[in-house]
Amino acid sequence: MKKHLFVISALIIVLSLVTACAAQPAPETAEPNVEQPAAAFKAGLLAPGPVNDGGWNQTAYEALKQMETDLGAEIGYVEVEMSPAAFEKAFRDFADQGYQFILGHGNEFTDAAVAVAKDFPNTYFFLSSSRFNDPSSPNVIGLNSDSSQPTYIFGYIAAKMGTGAGLIGGMDIPPISESFTGFINGAKSVDPDFPVQVTYLGNWTDTAAAKEASFSYVDGGANVLLGNADFAGNGVYQAMLEKDVYGFGMFGDNTEKAPTQILANYILNYGAGLVGLAAEVKAGTFTPSGNIEFGLADEEVIYIVYNENASTPVPQELRDEVAALYPKIASGEIDTLAPVK
Repeated sequence: MKKHLFVISALIIVLSLVTACAAQPAPETAEPNVEQPAAAFKAGLLAPGPVNDGGWNQTAYEALKQMETDLGAEIGYVEVEMSPAAFEKAFRDFADQGYQFILGHGNEFTDAAVAVAKDFPNTYFFLSSSRFNDPSSPNVIGLNSDSSQPTYIFGYIAAKMGTGAGLIGGMDIPPISESFTGFINGAKSVDPDFPVQVTYLGNWTDTAAAKEASFSYVDGGANVLLGNADFAGNGVYQAMLEKDVYGFGMFGDNTEKAPTQILANYILNYGAGLVGLAAEVKAGTFTPSGNIEFGLADEEVIYIVYNENASTPVPQELRDEVAALYPKIASGEIDTLAPVK
């Protein structure tokens, strides 16, 4: 009897333990701490002409490619039709796709950027050749590369080595006219009577018209040419080559287009200026503070390279004179846009 009671008691204890264990809630399974992948950093470009033009548009495209290389950016660009409606559509398309950094490569994109920016407050719209600075549009930022500074140097050299100059521009807009003002002021600082003539084509693509204007200047006695006309500027280089006159390259190394005629090239290394800004946008640390200006003081962004293979290279004595001008221009002691007195 005692044996049976012992067995029964043991069974009761075992059942109690089983029941107690079953009553305990199952331990909660922790949710895996999976990090969501960061949104890709995207940078877009609106170019007013072909990105392989060897000049203005190519500088922006190369900056975009540098963002891809240095920052791992996902990049996109459009060679946009020259109309306000097309500008606005291109900006909006990029912003809708989550692009955080969008560059309109020219002052002509200002109105479209302002119109779209208000709908995308977390997207930054940068404008080349612009001094835009409006607190009511804090995510629209003007970027001005002061081309009047290197062209002042070109004008100075032209007046020392030439008999007259012809300047051929695409459109009569501030970024172009200011570059020509710099050239004229540089030339007049050497010789107030040095003849300089200016033509605006009214477009960025007509190489034949640029070449014809260049020929007319050379036939009239000029032996120095400068084009600031995007793709159309290739007509100016053709004229240098065919007429065998001096000239200068704009925004990049254009020496191959007129190998013995180009005296020097103005290099705009836009990537050196823009990649730092893009890195701040990517990191979320960019703080708009008005217009951003690049000039000769920004030695990695804007500089001049002489052509050692020119048929008549710029003499060393003249190069030394030019070198003495650099710090005066960079500091503002010489205002390249102010009329020479």
